[in-house]
Amino acid sequence: MVNRAALLLRYKQPAVDWINEVDPAPATEGATLDQVNEERTVYLIDETAAESSDKLHRWLQRNFAQLFEMELEAWYTDLALWPAKRTFKMFRDWFTVECNTVLVDLVGTEIHDDET
Repeated sequence: MVNRAALLLRYKQPAVDWINEVDPAPATEGATLDQVNEERTVYLIDETAAESSDKLHRWLQRNFAQLFEMELEAWYTDLALWPAKRTFKMFRDWFTVECNTVLVDLVGTEIHDDET
């Protein structure tokens, strides 16, 4: 088992609306809720942050801005397209948070970070 918890964000309709509003190619039909939730980033967090719903909520309050920015950047790297005021309430309106506390590494080889 891995000493982390896995955090996933499931997009809600307000996030999909933003994606479609700022799309530089408005001739397309736009993304759907199902489409944007097909591939999701898994964020590994400290397992102690997920020990209870209260601890997870506090962790999210402290870290939502970083998560929010990473999700926005995955769609559009131009910061001018991002919502100017990103609050915790907006984050909760845009995403459902899923957290899994049991992670089992079935590969058995060393994990490498492509960023380093």
